[in-house]
Amino acid sequence: MRFLLFGTAFIGVLALMNRYVYKRFFCVSHFKIKKPGKIFLLSLFIVQIFFVIETIFNFFINAQLFYYLLSLSVGITLVLFFTTLLYDLLHTGAKFVPFDKGRRKFIKIIFDVTMIILALSYLLNGLIGGLKKPVLNHKKIKIKNFPFKNFKIIQLTDLHIGLTVTEAFVKECVERINAQKPDLIVITGDLVDLKIEKVKQKLEPLRNLQSRYGTFYVLGNHEYYHGAASIVEHLRTLGIKPMLNENTVIGQDDRQFNLVGINDLISKRLNIMPYDIKQSFKEIDNDKCTIVLAHQPKTVEITQHIPYDLMISGHTHGGQIFPFGLLVIIDQPYLAGLYQIDSKKQIFVSRGAGYWGPPVRVLAPSEISILHISG
Repeated sequence: MRFLLFGTAFIGVLALMNRYVYKRFFCVSHFKIKKPGKIFLLSLFIVQIFFVIETIFNFFINAQLFYYLLSLSVGITLVLFFTTLLYDLLHTGAKFVPFDKGRRKFIKIIFDVTMIILALSYLLNGLIGGLKKPVLNHKKIKIKNFPFKNFKIIQLTDLHIGLTVTEAFVKECVERINAQKPDLIVITGDLVDLKIEKVKQKLEPLRNLQSRYGTFYVLGNHEYYHGAASIVEHLRTLGIKPMLNENTVIGQDDRQFNLVGINDLISKRLNIMPYDIKQSFKEIDNDKCTIVLAHQPKTVEITQHIPYDLMISGHTHGGQIFPFGLLVIIDQPYLAGLYQIDSKKQIFVSRGAGYWGPPVRVLAPSEISILHISG
């Protein structure tokens, strides 16, 4: 029922966006595109309904290209909406500029052509950004009294392995990670976007991840949509250590730190494998530095009273499609990169290696995060 409500709300938002594009761009453009624009947007909306239904129920699509095109329909509406919003603001402001009728008509033609080119460029740039392989984002992080001089943690997050993310893509990510010779690998949620039975083969390359202290994993919200328990159990067979509201010690002898894993925040709403802060930090040695793995950045809000040094998160995709990030930060306190929470705590938020929904990224390139941590 919860997913049906989300799907209905999502379709409603898309309907409003499409209507806004029609009323404020196609209907007021100098060119006679009102009728073809209406047909185009109605067709687009029908495709979007199919996309939402398939995303929730996984009824009928197994073809990668077909699903790619369905999800792309959402990206087209987002691009048109943001372009129309800019068009609307500039068009409204231009009405107050004192031009004569002939000059105003000429300027409007140039303006409309410019916005059409902008929309196409925006979409093309986003498609290229969505298809690009993740950049290797190296980040130096200082933690007071950290027991290693240059401890390399590689974070892989938000792959959203489903119909459009291939086994070859996962294999390439693994090869690039191994080439960096990490000390530790962490996967911070939203690894899959289908039930485990449908993505087992695509996950197989993860078996080859290599690091000094192993690979650790925490749940993201999307795992809860597709069977968190079965996903966790399969990852164990790949040599990946799930951190389910628990902590462990990384290192040896006098060079050790705590690693804590917290289940995703959505778990409490769904009442499935709920997060438990007290259990996550149970019997932890507070004399050691502590690194926390938590999918959503706003986990900082429920751990305010807990001492730790660094939280590593994902979830936001860096906004994925600019300027959508402005809406993301309404829900999440941190969007992408390294932030100082207070005098003792930091958080690093990765933009993630994949995408959700439309295969589009604008000014938020996908990444594999390489954290160089020292004292």
